[in-house]
Amino acid sequence: MSVTGSRFLKEPFAVHEQRFDATEKIMALQFDQVEKRLARLEAMIAGLERRLWMAVYGIVAVILTQAVYGLMELSPN
Repeated sequence: MSVTGSRFLKEPFAVHEQRFDATEKIMALQFDQVEKRLARLEAMIAGLERRLWMAVYGIVAVILTQAVYGLMELSPN
């Protein structure tokens, strides 16, 4: 059985389908790369946040230590 219709009417759609499939594959690869970059950025931000809190705790510890040392100097022995 032969398929009715002209091949000139069907071939352009096949080209567009292939182009569409290729575009979908490229977009999927690009989204995967974006997700990987976002995961790396989130990990870097988490590490930076951890270091920032350690610095804050260190500064508070120094201030409290100096306050306690000052109170110890003022108190009678």
